[in-house]
Amino acid sequence: MYNTSNTNLLKWYHENKRDMPWRNTKNPYKIWISEIMLQQTQVNTVIPYYNNWINKFPTIKHATKASEAALLKEWEGLGYYRRCRNFYNATKIVANKYNGIVPADVKSMMSLPGIGEYTAAAILSISFNQRIPVIDANVKRVMARVLKIKRFTVRNKSRIKNVLSSWIHDTQNPGDFNQAMMELGSQICTPQKPKCFTCPITVNCEAYKSANPEKYPAKEIANKIPTYDVSVGIIWDKNRFFIQRREKKMHLGGLWELPGGKLQNNENCKNAVEREIKEECNAGVDVKSRAAFVKHQYSHFKIELTAFHCKLQKGYSIPTTNSSKWITPSEIRSFPFPKATLKIFEQALPC
Repeated sequence: MYNTSNTNLLKWYHENKRDMPWRNTKNPYKIWISEIMLQQTQVNTVIPYYNNWINKFPTIKHATKASEAALLKEWEGLGYYRRCRNFYNATKIVANKYNGIVPADVKSMMSLPGIGEYTAAAILSISFNQRIPVIDANVKRVMARVLKIKRFTVRNKSRIKNVLSSWIHDTQNPGDFNQAMMELGSQICTPQKPKCFTCPITVNCEAYKSANPEKYPAKEIANKIPTYDVSVGIIWDKNRFFIQRREKKMHLGGLWELPGGKLQNNENCKNAVEREIKEECNAGVDVKSRAAFVKHQYSHFKIELTAFHCKLQKGYSIPTTNSSKWITPSEIRSFPFPKATLKIFEQALPC
């Protein structure tokens, strides 16, 4: 299929593209961090994080000179923290192996932690003008309608990639082409009620010609997300409370949290926090009062989180280590915490 609409697509993009700070640069480091932040996260959420990040870490050198904890603190609240840890490790590799210069070939780019085919294509096309199509969820939906595809089988994914590869070779600005396709899927070719009459590529769209574009692709049945009851303790020692750092291999690895965990069968919240603190900290506590209740959703599960004010029982202590600290409420800003924990602090701790 030959794309007769590249000119229309790019004209539409230049006239209608949203104002995003990373669209004002071709700097590969800035494009890279924007693409990592945008994974599974909405644009409006990302923009302030991106601006703050670039102000604090304007170059790879600034990022590599900082600690992982400093980067995680800037990432705090953005979620999917493994993205940040992978980015940090990748910048270290770029600094040591490539003299701080982002590599401009697919093989080297995809060898870096956290960079897959999509992210590599975005960076290489936008920053280095390479004709590699970006295929994200928005582009897949656009192409499913263009090609009248119901399901993303291996064969259909190959068809999409082949058509996009032929289209992108017809343009002089592959970076703009890729961004135009993503913008088209986000703003025009939406899952419900696509705005076909303002679409610049209807001449190529078989689903549009069928007069029922919403049938493509077929809707997938979403799995039910489980909910877990979790109980944590704010253990006080005068004006300080105890926090601990999660292991890097765990979900939310590298972040700090309050001790606690999931309720076991037929266990209440109070008993759960007593048991968890005994298991994690080898300490007994008296549970005093409920401090906060928080509901929070991650990508594949939800939690209902109850926090209690606690006090160490006589004869017990919890030592300070590299992964355990006693801090005051004013020191919270010095450590990266999961968003659910920050919600607890908002309810439970003095300002």
